[in-house]
Amino acid sequence: MIAVCALAALAPGEARRLDVDPPIAVFRTEDGDVYAIDDTCTHQDASLTDGWLEGCEVECPLHASRFDLRTGRADAPPAKRPVRTHRVDVVEGTVYVTPSVSAP
Repeated sequence: MIAVCALAALAPGEARRLDVDPPIAVFRTEDGDVYAIDDTCTHQDASLTDGWLEGCEVECPLHASRFDLRTGRADAPPAKRPVRTHRVDVVEGTVYVTPSVSAP
């Protein structure tokens, strides 16, 4: 598990990038849920932490592809391949991510 930050430091609607290999994006939705996905768009090399969060989807900042934070599924072209999702746990007020080794 990788410690990301205190839950209170990740405001609803914000994202954090973990500089691991491959990079991971951690999002907190407006509803307060926390999700982690691969940070790089599968269409072109763009950081999803720089994208726009709406509900449980993040929109890529380059070409408007959207990815579901719960499943990693690409919901809008031009991206066709999903991103990998990662397990998130909040323990005693700290957000932790367990990187997935599975393919998306």
